[in-house]
Amino acid sequence: MFDQSDMDLLRQLADRAGIAAEYHDIAGTRHVTTDETRRAMLSAMGFRVADRQALIDELTAWDERPWVQGCEPVVVRRTGQPFGEWALYLACEPADESRVQVRWLLCNEAGETIVERQDGPGVTIHERRVVGSRPYVRVLFALPPELPIGYYDATVWVQDGAGSAEKRFRLIVAPPRCYIPDAFQSGARRWGLALQLYSLRSERNWGIGDFQDLSAVVDWAGKKLGAGVIGLNPLHALKNTRPYHISPYSPNSRLYLNELYLDVERVMEARTTPEVQTRLADPTFRVQLDAARKSDIVQYEAVASAKHTVLELCYRAFLRDNFEGVEPDLQPKTARGWFFHAFVQREGEALLQYALFQALEEERQFVQSRSVVWADWPEQYRMPSTGSVAEFARRHMRRVRYFQYVQWLAAEQLAELRRQAFEAGMAIGLYHDLALGSDRFGADGWRFQDVLAHGADCGAPPDAFAPEGQNWGLSPADPLRLRASGYRFFIELVRHNLRYGGAIRIDHVMALFRLFWIPRGMPASQGTYVHYPADDLLAILALESTRAKTMVIGEDLGTVPDWVRERLGSAGVLSYRVLYFEREWGGRLKTPSAYPAQALGVVTTHDLPTLSGFWDGTDIETRAKLGLFPNDEARRAAQDERQGDKARLLEALKQEGLLPNGVSDDPAQLPAMTAEVAAAIHVYLARTPAWLVLVNVEDVLGERAQTNVPGTVDQHPNWSRKLGRTVEEMMCDDRFDALAAQLRSTRPVV
Repeated sequence: MFDQSDMDLLRQLADRAGIAAEYHDIAGTRHVTTDETRRAMLSAMGFRVADRQALIDELTAWDERPWVQGCEPVVVRRTGQPFGEWALYLACEPADESRVQVRWLLCNEAGETIVERQDGPGVTIHERRVVGSRPYVRVLFALPPELPIGYYDATVWVQDGAGSAEKRFRLIVAPPRCYIPDAFQSGARRWGLALQLYSLRSERNWGIGDFQDLSAVVDWAGKKLGAGVIGLNPLHALKNTRPYHISPYSPNSRLYLNELYLDVERVMEARTTPEVQTRLADPTFRVQLDAARKSDIVQYEAVASAKHTVLELCYRAFLRDNFEGVEPDLQPKTARGWFFHAFVQREGEALLQYALFQALEEERQFVQSRSVVWADWPEQYRMPSTGSVAEFARRHMRRVRYFQYVQWLAAEQLAELRRQAFEAGMAIGLYHDLALGSDRFGADGWRFQDVLAHGADCGAPPDAFAPEGQNWGLSPADPLRLRASGYRFFIELVRHNLRYGGAIRIDHVMALFRLFWIPRGMPASQGTYVHYPADDLLAILALESTRAKTMVIGEDLGTVPDWVRERLGSAGVLSYRVLYFEREWGGRLKTPSAYPAQALGVVTTHDLPTLSGFWDGTDIETRAKLGLFPNDEARRAAQDERQGDKARLLEALKQEGLLPNGVSDDPAQLPAMTAEVAAAIHVYLARTPAWLVLVNVEDVLGERAQTNVPGTVDQHPNWSRKLGRTVEEMMCDDRFDALAAQLRSTRPVV
């Protein structure tokens, strides 16, 4: 039984670990973190909290850690500011202080030594402390000024009268802010289209929107409509085996691509291999493709089966025609083989372990004859670093290589799309979306166990939409282990997602500062915030963004303190502004001039109703049918509130002189959204100073059903509904031409 002094120790440890003692929700209600929550969250972080002695040991270890480990694992600095010093902690007897010698090297990413320093015998002691009965000293060394941005590995050798030691740390030098094209700093404003790639219909795809459909949209939007950007849903890899999620915000891996977006018929082996041509011409196969194509819902399993069937035939031909030797040591013999080999070498351990996971999961489901997650695999396979996993890779390299091949194809097609977007005249090109997390039982969850806290979920605190809070079922990164690893997980994640476009949206950007954790098995209302090293994470984001020449947009919706938006703004991160939410205190819509310039504006998002659905209340009726209202009174209140919102929207258009001729500002006189009113709403948004404005294709087409209804994992066809018109029909739709003309006039290219 814990007494009050034990609780004080628990709270001290939680405070040091960044667990908030309290927080205020979006309504201003104060929530105090319980000791039960503290204990569970500390356990998820790997702390021992079972009894008083365990707490004392953990607090002691926390205080002694910098002295015992020798130096901080990572030092982050910004260009344009003094670099200061780095600290070295040494176990050193007083009699040996005069004999201490320190030599340290700083190497850049190419492995070149750019700094070599040596001090001693004898160094200046800045602090002394006894740790575990041993005397320690702290020594400071000046960092070299004006280093170029990048990552540096420091190796430190220490020698004194008692012996020698070696220490290491990582130095990160970052620019002051994220990349911003010069044109925006000179007053340019751009607009573009936003779409869910899987939702595209076409006369030729295999039942899901693919990179060839996107290619057609890019050419049309860039060359004919004058769009400067195409906004996309996350293209992250999804799980191919059950249990799986089709949500792009709960992917298998955020590092790699969803192979279902591949245009299989563009793959070279599909065009040149007789076996593939025979399969593509097979009447039964064509009937299956036609059924998937005509379905109003993406039939993920059918699409995956068809694509992998053909891709595996392509892969066999690829190995046969481009490699020689004996497995697993095949050697490339053609230029195409060497291109693949170079890709695999460039991707290194990250791709190898992703492909290994795919092969292992496939094999375990076959052997165990049921759907299993990696936590249920035999123990020798549960960690990627075991000898058994290495032996599996050696014995199954042909299969591992298949998953690498598929990712190579996807990367090549997406890279070509990026080039095509710029050739079509798009200033930004492709705008990607980085999900907050991934499926804990996916490839990332398996590979990054040392950084992810699988004993906790992340979500959102209670609000009007979810009075008990939200649990998103994603494992959060442990901020302490993240920093201890030199931020390698975060660096890898950002770098992989910045390489295919001109802009990226960071989902739930608040997670750079704090994230709402929920101990596994506890209700979301029992969660609380955990704080993250925002300065370091923003510096890495700025460094990678600058290198990739990619803009960063932060999805800063929900409970976001003003100081967070200020920090994001100064770091060069664009704000994400949704028309529905941009209100004055009285509820009126903000005027266009009230929007910030360093922002992206949208009317709605994938989690909110489309314009037409908003207008006729489709979303409210959907929620009612799904039982998401506690009673009829709550449903009627939502309908009444919607009528007020519609009136305020029409009033805002009228004040700007944008209300179309013959349209009243009384919502009762406008029973359904029209193309003219939808266009006026987008012109209203386009008049803002916001650097970027995106138009959802659903809103131009008048679609009523929203992409995702939060909180309805299985009850609603989230992330699978297709558009009502094909890509070919969209490109002939006058509504796009008319709206594009108005937006080009409102936002002329300068």
